[in-house]
Amino acid sequence: MNTWIVFPPESAADLIPYGILYLVVISLIAVIVTVSDKRKARNGAWRVPEATLLILAAMGGSAAMYLTMHVIRHKTKHIKFMLGIPLIMVFQGIAVLYIRHRLGL
Repeated sequence: MNTWIVFPPESAADLIPYGILYLVVISLIAVIVTVSDKRKARNGAWRVPEATLLILAAMGGSAAMYLTMHVIRHKTKHIKFMLGIPLIMVFQGIAVLYIRHRLGL
């Protein structure tokens, strides 16, 4: 088919646009939550739990969150984030390669 998104998916390759859309949305959410936590930290307000930030990273927002943290200088002194998020990205990359191999893409 010539359309960008095929529903229902007819093959494994038809799932790729859905994956891209998911990553864009979860990355946007990760950036918004990270910036929000930075603002709350500056204002002394209730903070976003660290577990929430790490879960968003694990759900696919790791690259966007990592870049955002460096741009806004948020949690860059926390080993948990500066080592943890890159490790999450490595595992996500391995998972993508494995899935691509299993689906024959």
